[in-house]
Amino acid sequence: MKERDALTDAGNDHGRYAYSALPDRPVYDWPGGKRLAVYVALNLETFDFGSGLGAELAPGGPQPDVLNYTWRDWGNRVGAFRMKALFDELRLPASVLVNSRLYEDCPGLIEAFRARGDEIVGHGRTNAERQGNLEEEAERALIAEATATLTREEGKPPAGWLGPWISQSRVTPDLLAEAGYRYLLDWAHDDQPVWFATRDGGRILSVPYPQELNDIPAIVARKDSARDFAAMIVDAFDEMLVQSREAPLVMGIALHPYIVGQPHRLRPLREALAHIASHRDEIWLTTAGGIAGHVMASAVPDPR
Repeated sequence: MKERDALTDAGNDHGRYAYSALPDRPVYDWPGGKRLAVYVALNLETFDFGSGLGAELAPGGPQPDVLNYTWRDWGNRVGAFRMKALFDELRLPASVLVNSRLYEDCPGLIEAFRARGDEIVGHGRTNAERQGNLEEEAERALIAEATATLTREEGKPPAGWLGPWISQSRVTPDLLAEAGYRYLLDWAHDDQPVWFATRDGGRILSVPYPQELNDIPAIVARKDSARDFAAMIVDAFDEMLVQSREAPLVMGIALHPYIVGQPHRLRPLREALAHIASHRDEIWLTTAGGIAGHVMASAVPDPR
């Protein structure tokens, strides 16, 4: 087993990045002189029947919890394809966060988004488990297994990773960097990409991923309505477009088909995303990988 180094034994400090106030940072542009980068993250996830973790529409009963399992399963059978049609209609690219077991559980699902040219991002094996509570070798094996499946199916390794349930151990950034990942999405601590230090002098880029503009915390946890969630997206976009005059910003929107693919939620979401798309000449509509690639290819200042 690889020894943990001082970075991962930092006690109460994560040791990944230093404090940096946004107003004190150098100002730069995204491609085309744009200042606001916007991406949509679509979470495509699979769950275990009769065991494991899973979001709940209503408090579940004894296993097998058919109510909640089938609600989530509906997302892969119906909701995801409604989301795809919406993205097609509005000409929106997507970062598709993929549980690797979906290739087996839902043949043709990931392929439908691949055909659009969407980015495929690693999202563990299944959302019935967390990686953050595993021993280091078990977590390394989880990352390796998911990565091998995505690489085989997509013909290239994924550049980015989001842990199932935003779960990380003390060594997750190190393991991802060592597995060849270029960026991660789990940390919601900034509105700009931030380089993380990893052990043995390495580094990995953190791309902002939303926890506010995310339908699980908003709709499932806080019980916001679909209209409330859509209004949040529009208000955040309008405000960030103004704020981006002073600094380049990243706005992500995190969606799950079993939640916002439902017809009564899809309608207000369509209106919100159409509002964003109507400003495409003022913003950079891209993917999380596009943002990471631009940072890596350019002399973008490191805000650490």
